[in-house]
Amino acid sequence: MALKRMEIVPGVLAAMIAAAGPVLAAEDFGEALLGGKPIIDLRLRYEHVEQDGVANNADAYTGRARLGYETGSFHGFTALTDFDLVGHVGPEDYNDTVNGRTSYPVVADPDTAELNRLQIAYDGLPDTAVTLGRQRIILGNARFVGNVGWRQNEQTFDALRVVNSSVDGLSLGYTYLNRVNRVFGEDSPVGRFRGDTHLVNADYTGFGGVTLGAYAYLLDLNEAPALSTETYGARLSLPLELAERTKLALTGEYANQTDYEGNPASVDLDYMLAEAAFSHAAFGFTAGYEVLEGDGAVGFSTPLATLHAFNGWADVFLTTPAAGLEDFYLGATYALNNIPAIEKLVLGVTWHDFSAERGGADFGDELDMVANFVLSKNLSLNLKFASFDGENGFASRDKTWLSLTYAY
Repeated sequence: MALKRMEIVPGVLAAMIAAAGPVLAAEDFGEALLGGKPIIDLRLRYEHVEQDGVANNADAYTGRARLGYETGSFHGFTALTDFDLVGHVGPEDYNDTVNGRTSYPVVADPDTAELNRLQIAYDGLPDTAVTLGRQRIILGNARFVGNVGWRQNEQTFDALRVVNSSVDGLSLGYTYLNRVNRVFGEDSPVGRFRGDTHLVNADYTGFGGVTLGAYAYLLDLNEAPALSTETYGARLSLPLELAERTKLALTGEYANQTDYEGNPASVDLDYMLAEAAFSHAAFGFTAGYEVLEGDGAVGFSTPLATLHAFNGWADVFLTTPAAGLEDFYLGATYALNNIPAIEKLVLGVTWHDFSAERGGADFGDELDMVANFVLSKNLSLNLKFASFDGENGFASRDKTWLSLTYAY
């Protein structure tokens, strides 16, 4: 694990140990060590991609085994470690980003065997949680910082994270991270981002259910200096209960992004979101409008995000175009319960209309559909489809996924 540049680590550990008080008896330590729980997360997936301008269709049969262990608590301390083992079966008829199969569309699940997490957590301080090491970090809705859990090898962070909730209704978080372990794996030239990155976020829920959030994300990415930015933003969520089992949630968000540290460009871009989510019983409806500005040279960037969850599942806009991006979307979901042999079935459909924020050119539209079968507490089956019809240089593509996941 690469935490070599974290000079703060020894001091942090010493402070945590001192705060823990006297060491417990050896048998108590053994009980904590053996009284934990295993981590077993298995996923089999078939992914099919047809993309205009690429000679061959992609067919990827991949599997992921995430195996590890989390200890019980020892005077407020817990430890956790797990490993990702990702492999494929059959021919490599896809571009996994490191196998050189560029005549096929990208399916970013390269074979790998690597440490996923190795962390120590401490909750012995009043209203404070501290986590040190390689860890999963998801901030808010993962629009700016997430674990990219959709891919077989998730994104984790070598970091120190502190969260304090001593003020009623207020959660304050600070994260220092010096390495991002990306989904592409250790063999990829873009598999790691190093640098001194600082993440600050605050959420307040003391206004009768209204959530007001603010954040500052200062990204220093040595391997991608053009993505080194500082972003300051705020988010407001207003839940409304219209009637029994009928709710409306309104969300607005704004952020400004400028260049930071070694970024060679001059950046000054805005991000805006307006969304309304209506639900009644098992039905859900969403309408939203998201804007990521572009200045003609670069677009608003979110390189640490769970990007697959935004701007369409076809993953056309993982990088914001230089002309920026406007995404108007409509979605609907329906949940069915008590189906024979199935605990729950969730059906969803979303339509996106994409255009340039700068100049208004049409980029295309996309239809996304999903059926998620919850077979049991631990087992689920997911069928997903995305069809992007591109314009003005954005290639049309269809993607289909079938995933079986077991998590214990």
